[in-house]
Amino acid sequence: MDYPKEEQVESQKPDVLPLSASAYLDPQYWDERFAQEDHYEWFKDYTHFRHLILQHMKPHSSVLELGCGNSQLCEELYKDGITELTCIDLSAVAVEKMKRKLLSKGYQEIRALVADMLDLPFGNESFDVIVEKGTMDVLFVDSGDPWNPKPETVEKVMAMLQQAHRVLKPDGIFISITFGQPHFRHPFFKAPEFTWSVEWKTFGDGFHYFVYVLKKGQRSSENDEFTTKIDVPSLSLFHDELDTEDFIFRTDIDGM
Repeated sequence: MDYPKEEQVESQKPDVLPLSASAYLDPQYWDERFAQEDHYEWFKDYTHFRHLILQHMKPHSSVLELGCGNSQLCEELYKDGITELTCIDLSAVAVEKMKRKLLSKGYQEIRALVADMLDLPFGNESFDVIVEKGTMDVLFVDSGDPWNPKPETVEKVMAMLQQAHRVLKPDGIFISITFGQPHFRHPFFKAPEFTWSVEWKTFGDGFHYFVYVLKKGQRSSENDEFTTKIDVPSLSLFHDELDTEDFIFRTDIDGM
Protein backbone atom coordinates (compact mmCIF):
# COMPACT_ATOMS: atom_id res chain seq x y z
CA MET A 1 0.00 0.00 0.00
CA ASP A 2 1.28 3.48 -0.88
CA TYR A 3 1.11 5.93 2.00
CA PRO A 4 1.21 9.71 1.65
CA LYS A 5 4.75 11.05 1.77
CA GLU A 6 4.27 12.83 5.11
CA GLU A 7 3.03 9.65 6.78
CA GLN A 8 6.04 7.72 5.47
CA VAL A 9 8.47 10.25 6.90
CA GLU A 10 6.67 10.35 10.23
CA SER A 11 6.61 6.56 10.56
CA GLN A 12 10.37 6.36 9.95
CA LYS A 13 11.46 9.16 12.27
CA PRO A 14 12.79 7.97 15.65
CA ASP A 15 11.13 9.31 18.77
CA VAL A 16 13.95 11.61 19.84
CA LEU A 17 12.14 14.71 21.11
CA PRO A 18 13.04 15.49 24.73
CA LEU A 19 10.48 15.83 27.51
CA SER A 20 11.70 19.37 28.21
CA ALA A 21 14.04 21.88 26.59
CA SER A 22 16.51 21.53 29.46
CA ALA A 23 17.22 17.96 28.30
CA TYR A 24 19.28 19.47 25.48
CA LEU A 25 21.89 20.29 28.13
CA ASP A 26 22.19 16.64 29.19
CA PRO A 27 25.00 14.73 27.41
CA GLN A 28 23.18 11.45 28.02
CA TYR A 29 20.19 12.71 26.05
CA TRP A 30 22.42 13.33 23.03
CA ASP A 31 24.10 9.93 23.27
CA GLU A 32 20.70 8.24 23.34
CA ARG A 33 19.39 10.39 20.53
CA PHE A 34 22.38 9.88 18.25
CA ALA A 35 22.19 6.13 18.84
CA GLN A 36 18.69 6.19 17.28
CA GLU A 37 18.94 9.02 14.77
CA ASP A 38 21.15 8.92 11.69
CA HIS A 39 20.67 12.43 10.36
CA TYR A 40 19.06 15.70 11.40
CA GLU A 41 19.72 19.26 10.28
CA TRP A 42 19.13 22.08 12.75
CA PHE A 43 18.19 25.40 11.16
CA LYS A 44 17.89 24.10 7.61
CA ASP A 45 20.41 22.33 5.45
CA TYR A 46 23.46 23.59 3.62
CA THR A 47 21.62 24.65 0.48
CA HIS A 48 19.87 27.48 2.37
CA PHE A 49 23.02 29.25 3.60
CA ARG A 50 25.79 27.96 1.32
CA HIS A 51 26.01 31.32 -0.44
CA LEU A 52 26.49 33.08 2.90
CA ILE A 53 29.36 31.03 4.30
CA LEU A 54 31.31 29.58 1.38
CA GLN A 55 32.55 33.03 0.41
CA HIS A 56 34.54 33.12 3.65
CA MET A 57 36.40 29.87 2.93
CA LYS A 58 39.12 28.91 0.49
CA PRO A 59 40.13 25.44 -0.70
CA HIS A 60 43.16 25.51 1.62
CA SER A 61 41.27 26.89 4.65
CA SER A 62 41.52 24.85 7.83
CA VAL A 63 37.95 24.61 9.13
CA LEU A 64 36.64 23.49 12.52
CA GLU A 65 32.97 22.58 12.99
CA LEU A 66 31.68 22.80 16.55
CA GLY A 67 28.96 20.32 17.52
CA CYS A 68 28.78 18.29 14.33
CA GLY A 69 26.20 15.82 15.69
CA ASN A 70 24.79 13.90 12.72
CA SER A 71 24.67 16.89 10.37
CA GLN A 72 25.93 16.66 6.79
CA LEU A 73 27.55 20.11 6.93
CA CYS A 74 31.15 18.84 6.83
CA GLU A 75 30.30 16.54 3.93
CA GLU A 76 28.77 19.39 1.94
CA LEU A 77 31.77 21.64 2.59
CA TYR A 78 34.06 18.83 1.46
CA LYS A 79 32.12 18.48 -1.79
CA ASP A 80 32.65 22.21 -2.32
CA GLY A 81 36.42 21.79 -2.10
CA ILE A 82 37.03 22.49 1.60
CA THR A 83 39.05 19.40 2.51
CA GLU A 84 40.99 20.42 5.63
CA LEU A 85 38.06 19.81 7.96
CA THR A 86 37.84 18.90 11.63
CA CYS A 87 34.46 18.27 13.22
CA ILE A 88 33.98 17.79 16.95
CA ASP A 89 31.15 16.80 19.24
CA LEU A 90 30.82 16.09 22.95
CA SER A 91 28.98 12.86 22.18
CA ALA A 92 31.23 9.86 21.57
CA VAL A 93 28.25 8.12 19.97
CA ALA A 94 27.86 10.89 17.41
CA VAL A 95 31.57 11.00 16.63
CA GLU A 96 31.87 7.24 16.17
CA LYS A 97 28.90 7.22 13.79
CA MET A 98 30.33 10.23 11.96
CA LYS A 99 33.68 8.47 11.53
CA ARG A 100 32.02 5.39 10.08
CA LYS A 101 29.89 7.46 7.72
CA LEU A 102 32.80 9.54 6.46
CA LEU A 103 34.95 6.47 5.94
CA SER A 104 32.17 4.70 4.01
CA LYS A 105 31.93 7.70 1.67
CA GLY A 106 35.68 7.98 1.16
CA TYR A 107 36.11 11.24 3.06
CA GLN A 108 39.21 10.09 4.93
CA GLU A 109 40.64 13.61 5.11
CA ILE A 110 37.90 14.84 7.46
CA ARG A 111 38.78 14.40 11.12
CA ALA A 112 36.03 13.67 13.64
CA LEU A 113 36.97 14.03 17.30
CA VAL A 114 35.29 13.84 20.70
CA ALA A 115 35.90 17.26 22.23
CA ASP A 116 34.26 19.91 24.39
CA MET A 117 33.78 23.28 22.69
CA LEU A 118 34.18 24.92 26.11
CA ASP A 119 37.72 23.51 26.37
CA LEU A 120 39.06 22.91 22.88
CA PRO A 121 42.04 20.52 22.63
CA PHE A 122 43.82 22.59 19.97
CA GLY A 123 46.70 25.00 20.10
CA ASN A 124 46.37 28.75 19.74
CA GLU A 125 45.76 30.05 16.22
CA SER A 126 45.09 26.61 14.69
CA PHE A 127 42.18 27.31 12.32
CA ASP A 128 41.25 29.72 9.55
CA VAL A 129 37.50 29.26 10.02
CA ILE A 130 35.25 27.98 12.78
CA VAL A 131 31.60 27.25 12.05
CA GLU A 132 28.75 26.26 14.31
CA LYS A 133 25.10 25.66 13.45
CA GLY A 134 22.67 25.62 16.36
CA THR A 135 25.34 24.53 18.84
CA MET A 136 25.50 27.82 20.72
CA ASP A 137 21.72 27.92 20.84
CA VAL A 138 21.70 24.83 23.03
CA LEU A 139 23.51 26.79 25.74
CA PHE A 140 20.56 29.20 25.90
CA VAL A 141 17.70 26.71 26.35
CA ASP A 142 17.58 27.23 30.11
CA SER A 143 18.95 30.78 30.23
CA GLY A 144 15.93 32.50 31.79
CA ASP A 145 15.30 36.12 30.81
CA PRO A 146 16.89 36.56 27.33
CA TRP A 147 17.73 40.18 28.18
CA ASN A 148 19.48 39.10 31.38
CA PRO A 149 20.60 35.45 31.07
CA LYS A 150 21.51 33.36 34.06
CA PRO A 151 25.16 33.64 35.20
CA GLU A 152 25.79 29.98 34.37
CA THR A 153 24.56 30.58 30.81
CA VAL A 154 26.79 33.62 30.42
CA GLU A 155 29.77 31.65 31.72
CA LYS A 156 29.29 28.82 29.23
CA VAL A 157 28.65 31.07 26.22
CA MET A 158 31.69 33.19 27.03
CA ALA A 159 33.82 30.08 27.47
CA MET A 160 32.74 28.88 24.04
CA LEU A 161 33.55 32.20 22.40
CA GLN A 162 36.87 32.55 24.22
CA GLN A 163 37.94 29.12 23.03
CA ALA A 164 36.89 29.92 19.46
CA HIS A 165 38.76 33.23 19.57
CA ARG A 166 41.86 31.50 20.95
CA VAL A 167 42.14 28.80 18.30
CA LEU A 168 41.39 31.10 15.37
CA LYS A 169 44.35 32.40 13.40
CA PRO A 170 44.99 36.18 13.58
CA ASP A 171 42.75 36.85 10.58
CA GLY A 172 40.42 33.92 11.21
CA ILE A 173 36.64 33.90 10.91
CA PHE A 174 33.99 32.54 13.27
CA ILE A 175 30.63 31.76 11.62
CA SER A 176 27.52 31.22 13.73
CA ILE A 177 24.28 30.01 12.16
CA THR A 178 21.53 30.52 14.69
CA PHE A 179 18.06 31.62 15.72
CA GLY A 180 19.68 34.08 18.16
CA GLN A 181 18.69 37.64 17.32
CA PRO A 182 21.28 40.45 17.38
CA HIS A 183 19.63 41.94 20.51
CA PHE A 184 20.81 38.89 22.47
CA ARG A 185 24.04 37.93 20.70
CA HIS A 186 25.74 41.34 20.54
CA PRO A 187 26.44 41.62 24.30
CA PHE A 188 28.50 38.42 24.00
CA PHE A 189 30.16 39.15 20.67
CA LYS A 190 31.07 42.69 21.77
CA ALA A 191 32.86 41.63 24.94
CA PRO A 192 36.08 43.67 25.28
CA GLU A 193 38.43 40.67 25.15
CA PHE A 194 37.46 39.88 21.57
CA THR A 195 39.14 41.53 18.60
CA TRP A 196 36.64 40.53 15.96
CA SER A 197 34.31 42.64 13.89
CA VAL A 198 30.77 41.40 13.39
CA GLU A 199 28.53 41.22 10.36
CA TRP A 200 25.19 39.48 10.22
CA LYS A 201 22.90 38.37 7.48
CA THR A 202 19.56 36.62 7.49
CA PHE A 203 17.82 33.97 5.48
CA GLY A 204 14.25 32.87 5.71
CA ASP A 205 10.87 34.53 5.42
CA GLY A 206 8.90 35.57 8.49
CA PHE A 207 10.99 33.71 11.06
CA HIS A 208 14.56 34.55 10.16
CA TYR A 209 17.66 32.53 10.75
CA PHE A 210 20.82 34.53 11.38
CA VAL A 211 24.34 34.05 10.04
CA TYR A 212 26.96 35.96 12.05
CA VAL A 213 30.44 36.43 10.59
CA LEU A 214 33.04 37.44 13.18
CA LYS A 215 36.40 38.46 11.72
CA LYS A 216 39.26 38.26 14.18
CA GLY A 217 41.60 41.24 14.35
CA GLN A 218 39.22 43.58 12.53
CA ARG A 219 37.32 45.18 15.38
CA SER A 220 37.13 48.95 15.00
CA SER A 221 39.27 50.89 17.47
CA GLU A 222 37.33 54.10 16.92
CA ASN A 223 34.19 53.13 18.80
CA ASP A 224 32.11 50.18 19.88
CA GLU A 225 29.60 50.49 17.06
CA PHE A 226 31.37 47.96 14.91
CA THR A 227 28.47 45.73 14.01
CA THR A 228 27.45 45.79 10.37
CA LYS A 229 24.26 44.36 8.94
CA ILE A 230 24.36 43.47 5.27
CA ASP A 231 20.94 42.94 3.74
CA VAL A 232 20.61 40.12 1.25
CA PRO A 233 17.54 38.80 -0.54
CA SER A 234 15.77 36.40 1.78
CA LEU A 235 15.09 32.88 0.65
CA SER A 236 11.52 31.72 0.32
CA LEU A 237 10.87 29.78 3.52
CA PHE A 238 7.37 29.41 4.86
CA HIS A 239 6.43 29.16 8.53
CA ASP A 240 5.28 25.57 8.14
CA GLU A 241 8.75 24.66 6.84
CA LEU A 242 10.27 25.36 10.25
CA ASP A 243 11.04 22.17 12.10
CA THR A 244 9.27 21.64 15.41
CA GLU A 245 12.53 21.70 17.35
CA ASP A 246 13.65 24.95 15.72
CA PHE A 247 10.88 26.79 17.55
CA ILE A 248 12.42 25.83 20.89
CA PHE A 249 15.30 28.17 20.17
CA ARG A 250 13.23 31.06 18.86
CA THR A 251 12.81 34.02 21.21
CA ASP A 252 9.74 35.99 20.22
CA ILE A 253 10.84 39.50 21.11
CA ASP A 254 7.81 40.98 19.40
CA GLY A 255 5.60 39.33 21.99
CA MET A 256 7.65 40.41 24.97
